[in-house]
Amino acid sequence: EVQLVESGGGLVQPGGSLRLSCAASGFTFDDYAIGWFRQAPGKEREEVSCVRCNDNSTYYADSVKGRFTISSDNAKNTVYLLMNSLKPEDTAVYYCAASRFPEAVFEAWYDYWGQGTQVTVSS
Repeated sequence: EVQLVESGGGLVQPGGSLRLSCAASGFTFDDYAIGWFRQAPGKEREEVSCVRCNDNSTYYADSVKGRFTISSDNAKNTVYLLMNSLKPEDTAVYYCAASRFPEAVFEAWYDYWGQGTQVTVSS
């Protein structure tokens, strides 16, 4: 059974940092692109970042470039999203997802999804 489990969300002040984790099981981790997406209240889900995607590279949305860093620990089947200099507009539920396609960036390419973890940036 494929499982993606996010953790690491929480409440943080503007300018603070959080590290999200996505623990994967039930598929060959190294063969899949892993992406992070987010959905803010009243908005559509949007792509944030991905690894082993974008033709076997990485991708960052313009809104998070220079602040977020994605990394993959293949020994632990876990992908991390380090989020620095957080802003109130980063508040959202963050989801990780897995795709068989190395070109995958947008959510239509993704096959499996986690349940999400809430990130709230507020003073």
